Amino acid sequence: MRTYVVGGAVRDALLGLPVKDHDHVVVGATPEAMLKLGYRPVGKDFPVFLHPDTHEEYALARTERKTAPGYRGFVFHTAPDVTLEQDLVRRDLTINAIARADDGTLTDPFGGQRDLQLRVFRHVSDAFEEDPVRILRVARFAARFPEFTVAPETNALMRRMVEQGEVDALVAERVWQELSRGLMEQRPSRMLQVLRDCGALARVLPELDKLWGVPQPVQHHPEIDTGLHIEQVIDCAADAGLELPARFACLMHDVGKGATPPEHWPAHHGHEGLGIKLVEQLCQRLRVPTECRDLAVMTAREHGNVCRALILRPTTIVNLLERCDGFRKPARFLQMLEAAQCDARGRIGATASFRDQPFPQLAHLRCALEAARAVNAGEVAQRWSEQPQRIPEMVRKARVAAVKAALGVAAPDDDDDEIKPDADSGAGDAGASSGGG
Repeated sequence: MRTYVVGGAVRDALLGLPVKDHDHVVVGATPEAMLKLGYRPVGKDFPVFLHPDTHEEYALARTERKTAPGYRGFVFHTAPDVTLEQDLVRRDLTINAIARADDGTLTDPFGGQRDLQLRVFRHVSDAFEEDPVRILRVARFAARFPEFTVAPETNALMRRMVEQGEVDALVAERVWQELSRGLMEQRPSRMLQVLRDCGALARVLPELDKLWGVPQPVQHHPEIDTGLHIEQVIDCAADAGLELPARFACLMHDVGKGATPPEHWPAHHGHEGLGIKLVEQLCQRLRVPTECRDLAVMTAREHGNVCRALILRPTTIVNLLERCDGFRKPARFLQMLEAAQCDARGRIGATASFRDQPFPQLAHLRCALEAARAVNAGEVAQRWSEQPQRIPEMVRKARVAAVKAALGVAAPDDDDDEIKPDADSGAGDAGASSGGG
C-alpha cells in the first residue's frame, strides 16, 4: 500500500500558492485493508475514505469507463493492481495529474510541470471528453489562474464536446456549483471567455451569451459591447471582494439588453423590465439559491434607479426602499447598491474609463435608508391610534420627511401632502435610465 498527494495540493505547492486541502490516492490497497487501518468510508460511486486522524480524503486508485451521456454515466474499477499512472490518466488537466510521494518525489507522466511553467491548461487524454463537467472546471480554473490559457487542442476538444451535445446533459445543480465557484475566483471574466471560446456559454447561459455584440451608447459605455461590460463589472465585483449574491447580481444585471429591439440600439429602453423575466427564467432552470435569485432580480429591476439616485425625489426614494423591502432587509439593499457601483465602474474603453470614478449614489441611498429606518413606526401608530386606517399613510409620510431632512432637500416635495402610488417608480424610472444603465 502506497499513498500519494495528488491534484490541486501538488499544483498549488508548485505554483508557490497556499495549500488548503490535500487529496490522496492509494495504490495497492483494498477497501477491507483501509477499514482495518481505521479509515472511514464516504464514497458512494467508488471507494473514498477519510483518514482517522486528519480526516483528509484517501481514494483508492481507479480506472473508469464511460457508459452513458453526462457526467454520471461512468463505471469505476478499483483493485490493488491499478497503477498510479492508470489513475492519473483519467484526470482532467496535466497540471492536476501530478502526484507527490511521502518522500517528496513527484510522478508527472503527462508533463504537468512543463504546462505549469507555460501557464497552459492542457487535457491529459481523450478521456477528457467523456465528462462535460470538465469544460466548466477549465473555465473555473481560468478564473482562478487568469494568466493561464487553454491549449488550442484542448479548446478544440471542448468545442467538439459542445457540438456533440455533451454539455446539454449537465444537471442544473452542477452547472450552478461550478458557475458560483468561478464567480468567487480572482478574475471571473476569464470563466466567461473560456466558455464562449468553446461555445458552451450559449448552451448553459444562453440569456447571457446574447449580450456579446450588443452595442451601448459610447458616451455612457466607452467599452460599447454589452458582453464586455459584463466582464468588466464582475471583475470589479471580484476586486471589491463582494459576496456571491452580489457577484451573481452583477453578472445578471443587464441581461435585458439582449432582448431589446435591435432597431433601437444602442438605446435599450425598458431593458430592466425585460431583464426581470430573463433572470427569473435562468434562476429557475439552474435552481439558483433564493438569496442569489432575489438580489439578482432586484438589481436587474432597480440598477437604473440607483444610478439616478441623486435626482430622485424623497418620495421616490421611499418607494424604492419599500419596493426592495429595504426596511426588513437592509443588508440586501446595500448589496444591491454595491452591485450598482460595480455596474457604474465597469465601463472601460478606448475613449474613457469609469473604473475609479466616485459613486456618491451609494452613500446617498444608504443615508436615506438609515434615516427612513430610524422612524419609530410604533410611536406614529400610537399617535394615530384613533384613526388606524391612516397609520400606514402617516408612517410613510414620516419616512419621506426623514429622508428629506437627512438628504438636505430644500424644496418642498410634490407628493408631501398626498399619499399615492409614485408615478416615477418601477418602469418609469427604469425606462428613462437605459442610456446610462
